[in-house]
Amino acid sequence: MASPKILVAFYSTYGTNQGVAEAAQAAAKAAGAEVRLRKFAETAPKSVVEGQDAWKAQVERAASIDEISHDDMLWADGYFFCVPTRYGSAPSQVRAFIDTLGPLWMEGKLANKTFTATTSAQNAHGGQETTLISVYITAMHWGAIIVAPGYTDPSIFETGGNPYGFSMQPGAIDDKGKASVSHQAKRLVEMTAKLV
Repeated sequence: MASPKILVAFYSTYGTNQGVAEAAQAAAKAAGAEVRLRKFAETAPKSVVEGQDAWKAQVERAASIDEISHDDMLWADGYFFCVPTRYGSAPSQVRAFIDTLGPLWMEGKLANKTFTATTSAQNAHGGQETTLISVYITAMHWGAIIVAPGYTDPSIFETGGNPYGFSMQPGAIDDKGKASVSHQAKRLVEMTAKLV
C-alpha cells in the first residue's frame, strides 16, 4: 500500500504556527506519510512587515520553505493546516489562497481528502475554537473529510482539551504541545491511509 501524502501548510507571523507545523511534519513522517511542508504567502505590505522586527525575522526564518500551490493541493491525500486566529477566523493570508481554489473545487479535486487544523491566539479564549470551525467549514464545502482529534488521547487534555484541534498561545511549542500535535498528525495519517 502506498504511503498517504500529507500537505502540512502554515501561516505564521511570529513563528508559533511554523513551530506547530514542523512538529506536525515530523509526526506525520514518523507515522509513515510522505509529507510536504508549505507556507501561505505573505500578503501584508513589505513596509508593514519590515516595520516590526519580530515579523521581519519570521519572514526570514521561513524563507527557505516553498509557498503553497495548487499543485500541492492536488498532490495531497490529506491536509494539515496550522493557522493563527484573526478575529475568530483564519488570517487574510490563508483566506487569500483559499479564494484561489475555486477551479479545483468546481472540478471536485479537493473532495474526499482528509483535513485537520491547529491554531493559536494571544489569549486562551481569543477565538481558537471558532477559527478551527471556520476552516473546517471551508473544507466541508470542498467535500473534504474532517479528522478532528476529539478526545481520543490523553495528550488532548494535557494541552487544554480542545477537541477541534490543538491550540496554544504564542511562543515555542512545548513537549505537551508536541505530543498533542503528534497525536493529531498520526490520526490524520491513519485515517487518510484508510482512504488511499
